[in-house]
Formats: sequence, structure tokens, C-alpha cells
Amino acid sequence: MSGRLPRLWLALVYLLLYVPIAVLLLYSFNDARTGYRWGGWSLRWYRALFANDTLMDSLWNSLALAAAAATLATAIGALTAFALHRYRFRGRELMHGLLFVVMMSPEIVLAISLLALFLLVGLQLGFTSLLIAHLTFCLPFVVITVLARLAGFDARLLEAARDLGASEARALYTVLLPAILPALLAGWLLGFTLSLDDVVVSTFVGGPSYEVLPLRIYSMVRVGLKPEVNALGTLLLVFSLLALALSQLLLNKQKS
Repeated sequence: MSGRLPRLWLALVYLLLYVPIAVLLLYSFNDARTGYRWGGWSLRWYRALFANDTLMDSLWNSLALAAAAATLATAIGALTAFALHRYRFRGRELMHGLLFVVMMSPEIVLAISLLALFLLVGLQLGFTSLLIAHLTFCLPFVVITVLARLAGFDARLLEAARDLGASEARALYTVLLPAILPALLAGWLLGFTLSLDDVVVSTFVGGPSYEVLPLRIYSMVRVGLKPEVNALGTLLLVFSLLALALSQLLLNKQKS
């Protein structure tokens, strides 16, 4: 009996996690037009999704924004983490702690503060304001991820590379970069995911000239959930799984 309870508990937890995803996958192939009534297998909602220009435009906007924000956050975050790890300067611990302030701040507070800043400097709301905002809340996660990886890195490896004649740039490229590559990939994927599904910040700092997918879906749900959303959610899930598999493949190649 004592051995069954942990297995039963784990089964309940995993059911809670994956039953909603299974329902999403199943009903993305449902032929019924309205309600969650099974009407047979069909790809009609995938065809309707690709025919919905407004929804597809929002999807491409979100993918482009998430990729740009994640890439910039990874580049800037890696350099910031390296500086915080390698150099000792006054205020270093304060700067390290301020990263957690942004991470722990409620999204509504971050959204209002960013909106106030953009209005103060006269920045037009659109792609640029969204990119800056998404970069702001993605950056601390990348820095913390890379810092955790650097904490287990032996700095003597860089010194050994320098003693063997490598320049500082070459030592960083051949020794440090491969060591922190898993953290960079994890930080990029984390930033991409955070940017892709953000609603609160995007609602405040987005403009009518650049609509992102979460806001489009939110506006659709308010008047009733359309079956195309199930198909879109399934495609995004498959895309996330492929990105995860690709990252694991790259990491396995690096280890071999």
C-alpha cells in the first residue's frame, strides 16, 4: 500500500499536467464547428488556420519578436554574466541582486513602468517598444542561467589556454564558449518562450501597428473560443518540442 500511494500521486500529477494538452491535441482534429462535441476526424481547422491571414500575421509577428528578443537577451546576458563572474568591483553584489528584482516584480508593475518610460521619451508604441520590453524581462533569466553555469567553470582552463599561446579572444571562443553553450541554449529557449506567451506587458506597450499572437488570441477568446485556436496551439506545441529536441541534439554532439 505504501508503494502504491507515491505512484498514484505521481499519476494524478501527470494527469493534471498532460490531460489539458491531450484535449487540445484531440480537438484540433475535431470536425465539429461549435462546442466541445466530437464530430469526427478532420483537418478542416488547420486549413482554416492557414487561411486566416490575421491570425497568421500575428503568429509571424510573435515569432519574429520572440526570436529577436531571445537573441539579444542571450548576447547581452552572456556578456553581463561573464562580467559579473570574472570582475570584482564596487556594487557588484547590488547589481546581481537587482536582477532578481526584475524577475520577482509583478508583470503589471513592469508593464506600467515601461509604458511610462516610453511615453516620457516619446517612443511610438509598436515593434520597437515591444522588443525593448521583452528584452527587459528576458534578460535577467539569461544572466542567472549563464551565471549558474559559470559557477562550475574552472577559470584555470582559460589561464592554461593563455599559457599555451592563445589570445584572450581565442581562449574565450575555444574554451569558455563551449563550456557555457548549454546555458546559452537554455537561456535562448527560455527567453523565446517568455516572449512568445507574454500578454500583460504586451497589452500595455504594444501598438496597433504590430499585433502579437497572445493579444489576438485573447481578443478572440473574449467573444468565444474558435477551433482554429486549438490547431494553432498544437502547432506551437510541436514547434516547442522540435526546438527542445534540436537543443538536446546539439548538446549531445558537443559532449561526443
